Amino acid sequence: MKESLHYLLMANHFIFQKKLFANIKDTDLSLGQPKILDYLKNHDGTVQKEIAAACHIEQASLTSVLNGMEKKGLIIRKMCNGNRRSLYVFLTEKGAGLAERIEAEFEDIEKAALDGFAEEEKELLKEYLSKMHTNISLDE
Repeated sequence: MKESLHYLLMANHFIFQKKLFANIKDTDLSLGQPKILDYLKNHDGTVQKEIAAACHIEQASLTSVLNGMEKKGLIIRKMCNGNRRSLYVFLTEKGAGLAERIEAEFEDIEKAALDGFAEEEKELLKEYLSKMHTNISLDE
């Protein structure tokens, strides 16, 4: 039986997430937190609105996730330049260390997932997935 594209995409996402959480069960991270840590690793000091857009999380949901991360000591939120309307999110030392680990875990899972792929195939896969994302994001 030939599987549909949407099934394969969802199944791969599920397996990726399952492997990630199996590998980081000692961290007490919840769903959504690894991708935020991964994003902040390269965008430390970002406003919540930008994090929500980049991580594809609704603003209200993001606030809840960030509250949990703040309680765990992974991030701090503060005003910058006297701007009272926007809180900027920064990784703590603990959060930065965990972000490094998350990046390594993502790399390990990707390496296993792409085992046997030629470099050209890997690049084509990323190109195709990026193009799909662009196509279905046009209406957002």
